[in-house]
Amino acid sequence: MFSVRMKARLGALALAGAALALPAAAMAGVVVKSTGPSATRYPVGAKIDDNATITLKPGDVVTVLTAQGTRVIKGAGTFRIGDRPQVAADRFASLTRKRAATRVRTGAVRGDLEGNPTNPSLWYVDVTRSGTVCLYDLASVRLWRPGAPDTITYRMFNRENGAAVDVTFDETVTVAALDPIRLPIVEGATYSITGPDNSTSAQVSFVLLEGDFEAPDALAAALLDKGCTVQVDMLAAGLDDEAAASGG
Repeated sequence: MFSVRMKARLGALALAGAALALPAAAMAGVVVKSTGPSATRYPVGAKIDDNATITLKPGDVVTVLTAQGTRVIKGAGTFRIGDRPQVAADRFASLTRKRAATRVRTGAVRGDLEGNPTNPSLWYVDVTRSGTVCLYDLASVRLWRPGAPDTITYRMFNRENGAAVDVTFDETVTVAALDPIRLPIVEGATYSITGPDNSTSAQVSFVLLEGDFEAPDALAAALLDKGCTVQVDMLAAGLDDEAAASGG
């Protein structure tokens, strides 16, 4: 009996020792932009260990989102991914803050039209950009249009059943809530957005995003997995701009 118990304890200790000996999971950044001769070697969506190095050629620019921040790497040379990330925590929080709609009827939110306006939230649907949009709540969709000193009406409609709704932005409004009763948003369906001249400005589809993501790399990986590349571009550009403004 003693030998059986001892063998069991020794086996348990061996397993515990093996688990302690396993290396900790390495942190990995996510490539969100890649241009130049090495773009195919480091494509968008690729995950690269923070401790890894990449070798770039003249003309290469690779943007990597890590848990610590944004890294924009320009060739030529060999670079370690985790070195000196540009931290833009405030901008990340602003871009990704969940903004629940408080009205079911079409409403409007005033926005800043000065300078060169950019979409202030990953969760606002740009009426000028096509693609798949990831959202936390398909019943609280808000449309965003680039600033313009005039009143513009866009029509959004479901290409499968023809259901449509008009959304009007006046000269002081850049964000408008979509009425979920007049135009229910269905995951996977395709919606066209047309401008005042009836020409199509964008075609979009929607995917539900689950989970909260506190780090840029985790959110970028989730968005890429769902095919929401437009939002990944927005995230990378927004963090790049903030880091540059702060001298990063």
